[in-house]
Amino acid sequence: MNWHAVRAIYGFEMARWWRTVLQSIVSPVISTSLYFVVFGAAIGGAMGAIDGVPYGAFIVPGLIMLTLLTQSISNASFGIYFPRFSGTIYEVLSAPVSPFEIVLGYVGAAATKSVLIGLIILATAALFVPLRIDHPFVMALFLVLTAVTFSLFGFVIGIWADGFEKLQLIPLLVVTPLTFLGGSFYSIDMLPPFWRTVSLFNPVVYLVSGFRWSFYGRADVNVWISLGMTFLFLAACLALVAWMFRTGYRLKA
Repeated sequence: MNWHAVRAIYGFEMARWWRTVLQSIVSPVISTSLYFVVFGAAIGGAMGAIDGVPYGAFIVPGLIMLTLLTQSISNASFGIYFPRFSGTIYEVLSAPVSPFEIVLGYVGAAATKSVLIGLIILATAALFVPLRIDHPFVMALFLVLTAVTFSLFGFVIGIWADGFEKLQLIPLLVVTPLTFLGGSFYSIDMLPPFWRTVSLFNPVVYLVSGFRWSFYGRADVNVWISLGMTFLFLAACLALVAWMFRTGYRLKA
């Protein structure tokens, strides 16, 4: 393992993130605060409690997951796309660095950024609503697994995209709608039976449900099923990244 190369890639990506701290950290915090003002204060008073949890506190895991997914994809996709765009990726590919080390550097940095933002959002939420975390270890596990999984997914998007506009295509048209319809702001048990069944085909439901269980011990889906689905998506992303490096898809052309 060439740890010097991994640290170099990781350090460069983290340094780039700190240079854009206004966009990287301040913007998600402001957006989340607005969600709490609108949903937690304005709408939460009319909603009441869900499964014994005040609505403002109920939406916290969903808001963190929404930020985590979008930030993980954005950080990882831009991190690998920019070297492709500038041509510096060829220097990385020709260096004595294995694909695993390249992925570890880029995805590790993207996941680290996302976890830090998730923790900042959690701290921000505590300023607005009373929070409790019944299962902190499970919460940390879902936080890290989700960040790594969707950073890998963003890495795939960054290799697939052949223009800056495509970097936002899947996050905006697929991931964000799935997150909003995945129980981030409501329990899918509140839906009619048909739409509840349809919701179970949404992979984000399992992420939000498992993450919410770690806070309040209540979930729409069994936590073990949620954890299994997370590992399944992680394995799928790993397989896709391995295929891209093995075939040189969009990397050697």
